[in-house]
Amino acid sequence: MATVQLSTGTPPPPAASAPDPLAGVTLLIPEGISAEAAVKGIRLTPKALKRIRVAMAKENVSPAEGGLRLGIQGGGCSGLSYNIRFDSKARERDRTFMFDDGLEQPVRIFVDPKSFIYLTGMVLDFEETLMRQGFNFINPNSTKSCGCGSSFSS
Repeated sequence: MATVQLSTGTPPPPAASAPDPLAGVTLLIPEGISAEAAVKGIRLTPKALKRIRVAMAKENVSPAEGGLRLGIQGGGCSGLSYNIRFDSKARERDRTFMFDDGLEQPVRIFVDPKSFIYLTGMVLDFEETLMRQGFNFINPNSTKSCGCGSSFSS
């Protein structure tokens, strides 16, 4: 005969959910897009925008035509890896997102159609700590990511 012991008192606390990585973060929305539509596009934090401008100036990329290209390619620990580089102009089928905080010239983000499937809703942040410095992809489509944060699976 099995016995079950019941205890009275306060129930255990609910399981803690993962903290929201965007809690308290200011997000920049691309020009010409509503806040609702921007959630389905690409967004930047002010720190990322500032760092992109610094890097573009260092690499002599014209803000008038060029921009930052975000992409996805096969490979990495988790199956897909992020690709980030500068490009002199948008390609024919690219989605172009323009960010302007009114301080300097706008910054363009180029995303090819295939990569956009995996990057829709993503936020690009820049992290600078004692342990790490670099861009941080906050991607709602990522189901698993590697320890370094440069690859993911969807």
